[in-house]
Amino acid sequence: MTVPSIVLGSPHWLIPGAALVAVGVVAVVWSYARRPGRRMVVAAALKLVGLTALALCLVEPLLVGSRPQPGANVFVVLVDTSQSLGVRDGDSERTRADWVRSLLEANAGWRARLGQDFDVRNFVFDTHLRAADGFDTITFDGTATSLHTALASVAARYKGRALAGVLLVSDGNATDAADIDWAALPPVYPVLPPNRPGPRDIAVRRVTLNQTNFEAAPVALQAEVTAHGFADQTVIAVVTDEAGKEVVRQQMTPAGDTETITFRFQLRPERAGIAFYRVCARAATEMAAPPDAPSVEQTLANNSRLVMVDRGGGPYRVLYVCGRPNWEFKYLRRAVDEDPEVQLVGLVRVARREPKFDFRDGRTQGNNQLFQGFEHPDSETAERRDQPVLVRLGTQDATELRGGFPQTAADLYRYHAVVLDDLEAAFFTPDQQLLLRNFVARRGGGFLMLGGPDSFASGKYDRTPIGDLLPVYLDGPLTPTGGDYKLALTREGWLQPWVRTRKTEGEETARLNGMAAFQTLNAVGAPKPGATVLAHARDAEGRALPALVAQPFGKGRSAAVPIGDLWRWGLRRETATDDFERAWRQTVRWLVADVPGRVEMRTAPTAGAVPATEVTVRATDPEYLPLDNATVSVRIVRPGRDEITLPAEPASREAGTYTTTFVPREPGAYRAVATVTAPDGSAVGRRETGWCVQPEADEFARLEPNQELLEAVASRTQGELIPADGLDGFVATLPSRKAPNMETWTAPLWHRGWYFLIAVFCLVAEWGLRRRAGLA
Repeated sequence: MTVPSIVLGSPHWLIPGAALVAVGVVAVVWSYARRPGRRMVVAAALKLVGLTALALCLVEPLLVGSRPQPGANVFVVLVDTSQSLGVRDGDSERTRADWVRSLLEANAGWRARLGQDFDVRNFVFDTHLRAADGFDTITFDGTATSLHTALASVAARYKGRALAGVLLVSDGNATDAADIDWAALPPVYPVLPPNRPGPRDIAVRRVTLNQTNFEAAPVALQAEVTAHGFADQTVIAVVTDEAGKEVVRQQMTPAGDTETITFRFQLRPERAGIAFYRVCARAATEMAAPPDAPSVEQTLANNSRLVMVDRGGGPYRVLYVCGRPNWEFKYLRRAVDEDPEVQLVGLVRVARREPKFDFRDGRTQGNNQLFQGFEHPDSETAERRDQPVLVRLGTQDATELRGGFPQTAADLYRYHAVVLDDLEAAFFTPDQQLLLRNFVARRGGGFLMLGGPDSFASGKYDRTPIGDLLPVYLDGPLTPTGGDYKLALTREGWLQPWVRTRKTEGEETARLNGMAAFQTLNAVGAPKPGATVLAHARDAEGRALPALVAQPFGKGRSAAVPIGDLWRWGLRRETATDDFERAWRQTVRWLVADVPGRVEMRTAPTAGAVPATEVTVRATDPEYLPLDNATVSVRIVRPGRDEITLPAEPASREAGTYTTTFVPREPGAYRAVATVTAPDGSAVGRRETGWCVQPEADEFARLEPNQELLEAVASRTQGELIPADGLDGFVATLPSRKAPNMETWTAPLWHRGWYFLIAVFCLVAEWGLRRRAGLA
């Protein structure tokens, strides 16, 4: 608001005027000093005010203020034309669209008043912003409410011009993200729809997904359902797969008339890769009714939502390297064999290398006697005494791991995780140790070290690149390695699904109490900053020592299990369920869960006039460095099962990144498969992802006006929320508000009638008081 100020038009008359006032004050004080009394004091004051007001006319006081220059400032009227305006509130026969039409009538007083002072521009928006000549023929059929995008488009269109404000007519139920520069916007004045009871409706507002490595329930799905007008009535939520087959259902009863209830489902997809599920919520009475039966709800467009589940795609390859044959590999291999998505490759040392220089009889052979009797066509390839004897298990071909542990990034990066068990640091060359560190930090692989006589500090991993990977220090005080140790989960361990093997806390506690005690625990120090202790090993004295510690490392993750005899757990077999094998499978799944492949892909909606989806593909070479000059194609499968193939072009913002944009034309589930070919013509790999397009579910996710969002928009732009019946009064105040182009106005104060009325009133009132006192 602009407040006028007072200036003097004839300041040179200030001294004569002040002298005149001073003479008047002396005369009034002298004449009334002989007549004491409260009435005479009031009369004297009135006379002095009247004389002062007349004396001020000599200096010509002027009112000076500023106001928006008529026609020099733009004022935008922005109207929402989405389908959500067609909702009827409560039992009203009129929709919000009817209210908007009556508000925007051509003969409305506020529109005429606004056009007198501003250059009014009319716009409508739903999925995008459009200019409008008028509002007489607008239709409310938009499939989305891109409120933030429309405001940003208005600010961009009038950037650098005198935009005084935006009058926003909307219910505030935006369907786009609030990714907007609020500082670039002018004051926004949202008009709040009439406050009426909300419509009777059940809506699936949001579906969130949490994928875990908990084998019993790998996918946790949570659906937030809002029920309005269904108090004490049963609401049923059903999850169906792509074929329409019911997977699971739940029912709940809202206690209040307007309540948000949360359904939690646990799913186990039948196959890996991309899958779509639909969550539908209806009242129990309508769920059993025929499909064509009329509904008591305002709309059924918001009763279901699609959700995509990405279970990844194998096979995931895990390299297990062990210093001596033991039972850990036996149980690990038995457990992983039941997971079709995981391939375990073993490299087991059965004999250490002997010193290279030993003095023997000349008749003694240099070959290792463990392999005596085997034919070796080439004596140069025979196992020698100065080389460790390694056994390869589960390899893809005869050349894999032939030279022992991988010595190049291309060979090691073909795996997703590495498990070291009972193996000293001297087994690896310095280059191999650094390579393994880069495998986790740069490639994003998983790393796990198990306990044993040659692990951790006993294996001299302190101050080595592999020691840097570990989530625990190795230079701390040594702990006892013998005794009975019982496993106990920490608070953080209880929160990690992959650490548990039972569904409930009671069952998990009973499992831990029934586990066999462990006898061997490696000496480790304190956990590193950023590491999390997920399980403790408690000795007979009650001391808690780290038994399972994990941490993120670079792009990957690492874990440490100092227990050296996990196989004792496997000796106690259960008939109903094998917790030991399940724990191994969940641990391996956690190791490989987020390991990136050479081809990664993601999708994101784009902001603009036309809703579209941007598909981004990242490609890397065998050493997982950005791959440029590749050929990338994206095959998109639409809901009708017809396909389209789009080329992806290199992105300028990041090396090895390729993008393409797809405009979906119909709602439903979309799949995208990216295929990458290297510059030399070799196949790099392929990746699949998907997304859901459901504009009606987003548009009708909330039927009542979103007053909170409208208040936030007004607050962030220094605007004001206008009640539905206060629009005329608001427009009348606009000439007194600030605008980009202002003009100055002046008005003589003594030309105003009220000014002389004050002077005359004071003099007449003084005469009246004297007359009542008998002095006039």
